[in-house]
Parts: sequence; structure tokens; C-alpha cells
Amino acid sequence: MPKMPLNAHFADTAPTSSALTAYDEHCMLTYIRLLDASADGADWREVAHTVLHIDPEQEPERAFRAWATHLARARWMTGVRVDRHDRGTE
Repeated sequence: MPKMPLNAHFADTAPTSSALTAYDEHCMLTYIRLLDASADGADWREVAHTVLHIDPEQEPERAFRAWATHLARARWMTGVRVDRHDRGTE
């Protein structure tokens, strides 16, 4: 399988501002894809690879951090409640 190119427009962590940012606006489709994947029960590793273009085998900590913070930001933006047990497939 060919290596996915690193997509430079995704930050390692999502914003934490209490207001929407230009970065949030830029990532709106990404946030929707993350929410859809979460609702489908997709493994965080697959989502990090296909949506954020970060290889979880090469950079596991960075991939998890990017996935977790961007998903949390997407949930914050949409008001989606977070189930304490929804932490990705271990």
C-alpha cells in the first residue's frame, strides 16, 4: 500500500479557543468526517490515517493526539455529548 502523504494543513492538536477560529472553518468537513466515523464506531487508527493523513504506525502518539483533539473540537462545535466510554477502540 502506498504511503499516504502528510497533509500539512492539519495541526497536531485542534484549537481550544472558546470561539470558532479560521482553522475551525477550514476544517469543517474534516470535523464532520470525524463525527461520522465516531458514530460508525470506526477505530481511531483508521480515522487518523484516512481522515487526518497521519500514519498511526509511524507516529502513534501524534496520530492519537490529532484524532482525539480534533474529534473533541468537532463535538464541542456541534454540542455532541461525549460518552466517557467512547475513547476509540483500544
